[in-house]
Amino acid sequence: MTNQKLIDALREAEAVQFGEFELVHGGTSEYYVDKYLFETDPRCLELVAEAFAERVDDDAKLAGVALGAVPLAAATSVAAGVPYVIARKQRKEYGTGNLIEGRLEEGEEVVVLEDIVTTGTSLVEAIEALREAGATVDRALVVVDREEGGRENVEDADVEMDALVTASELLADRE
Repeated sequence: MTNQKLIDALREAEAVQFGEFELVHGGTSEYYVDKYLFETDPRCLELVAEAFAERVDDDAKLAGVALGAVPLAAATSVAAGVPYVIARKQRKEYGTGNLIEGRLEEGEEVVVLEDIVTTGTSLVEAIEALREAGATVDRALVVVDREEGGRENVEDADVEMDALVTASELLADRE
């Protein structure tokens, strides 16, 4: 899959919006990538799952960062034929109270999936939770890198980050 094919699909799903938007870290932006619009669009989800599946080994285990990357992990799991776990942002106060949902063995290598990275805080927190649960995490795959310091923060956690699309690519031909 080419980056342009995914960029076109994101635009067709109207997931790339322009205006003034407040971001989770408190900053503002002139554009917004609505993960819920692209993750609920079958074509976008298929393209992301195929691209992620091409980048994981047959013996990989995936982890989706809750909530946004769970559909990505599920779709990629099916496309690649590999299992996944879910990394919660906070421990449930009922049931098992797990931060990591699904089967995870001590020392197991996990590739973390994320939708959009701005500062990388959510991704780094998920990496830390997975490591605390016994996983080995060296790689993260993300759909969009907003190029606002997230890659550097993820790499500071000793994790290689591979983005399907960067903000520069996504906004390159904006009129």
